[in-house]
Amino acid sequence: MLRRIMRGRDPSEAHRVSTPLELLFDLCFVVAVAQAAGQWHHALADGRVLAGLVGYASVFFAIWWAWMNFTWFASAYDTDDVPYRLLTLVQMGGVLVLAAGVPAAFSHGDFTIVVVGYVIMRLALVSQWLRAAIEHVEGRPTALRYAAGITVVQFGWIARLWAPGVWAYVTFLVLVAAELAVPLWAEYRGHPTSWHPGHITDRYGAFTIIVLGEVVLATFTGVQDALSEPGETPSVLITAAGGLLLVFAVWWIYLTGAEARLVGLRTALLWGYGHYVVFAAVAALGAGLGAAIDTLGHHSRLDIRVAALAVAVPLVVSLVVFAGLHRVAGTGAVGHPLLVVAGVVIVLGIAVGAPGLGLGLAVLTMGLAVAATLAANLAVARHRRRSPDTQ
Repeated sequence: MLRRIMRGRDPSEAHRVSTPLELLFDLCFVVAVAQAAGQWHHALADGRVLAGLVGYASVFFAIWWAWMNFTWFASAYDTDDVPYRLLTLVQMGGVLVLAAGVPAAFSHGDFTIVVVGYVIMRLALVSQWLRAAIEHVEGRPTALRYAAGITVVQFGWIARLWAPGVWAYVTFLVLVAAELAVPLWAEYRGHPTSWHPGHITDRYGAFTIIVLGEVVLATFTGVQDALSEPGETPSVLITAAGGLLLVFAVWWIYLTGAEARLVGLRTALLWGYGHYVVFAAVAALGAGLGAAIDTLGHHSRLDIRVAALAVAVPLVVSLVVFAGLHRVAGTGAVGHPLLVVAGVVIVLGIAVGAPGLGLGLAVLTMGLAVAATLAANLAVARHRRRSPDTQ
């Protein structure tokens, strides 16, 4: 259809899943995710852990926040007409501009191109909110608050490009807080947007799977490069097997919470905001696996223990956040505190002991440990579901 009136969609609409346009949108964002993870991988290999982590967290916030805002707007106001598609195209172009600026942001802290791409995406979304304000009378106050809040913060991001020294870090944190505050201000003060709970969980699940695909690709690329060193072939193949097992276990853990019950704005925001850590940790897992394979091929400055920790740390962060999100959403298998703590301790212990085990065997053992943690959580969850019937 060329054009239809933009009104809030029915939040109880049946069979609401990701649209083809949303999936294409996600693929453009994965380019930026791959750029950020790739630069983090290179920072690890060069031993620039702290500087690389700061750059990675900063760039990933811009990627995640722009994706999240589009996702929630689309859940409430997707008309799928020509104006909507064209403004979505502008946002897709914006994320590709952002992705082009990621290397400069990592190498010498130049965020100019990243900010340009980010502002393009955000102002395109402002146009969508203004359209919603004009055409959806009931939601006008909320839509105008979103448009005003996003616009003001974009002026802040542009001005930050001239912030000197430590003020660059201070203003970044202030602007992040401002971005996160806009939905709270807009939703609580106005007519809440009619986002669809099932659609939101489907969108987040689809993007998580796409990011896991990036982990597989990063691991495969590392293996391909490392196999040029014949003497390291067994260790590289063991690491690859462990990486594949980790990807499968992380996917399975996440899948157990796929039917999240997003009841109320508070639960929905906790779920949505918590996925910054999910996406960033999963992408960082791929970078860590790549750095581990580089270490085996003698293309990295990392020692074996640090290389193992580059895999273990994002992995345990994922486990902890999954547990928290599953508890918030009232679903999912990974939620028993003692089992989560046990899994975290075991994985970190394996990483610390990697010099004795060998890096390849350490990664494979981490995969087995996470799989065992999942199996134990599934058994506990099954017991809890059956216990009311036996009482």
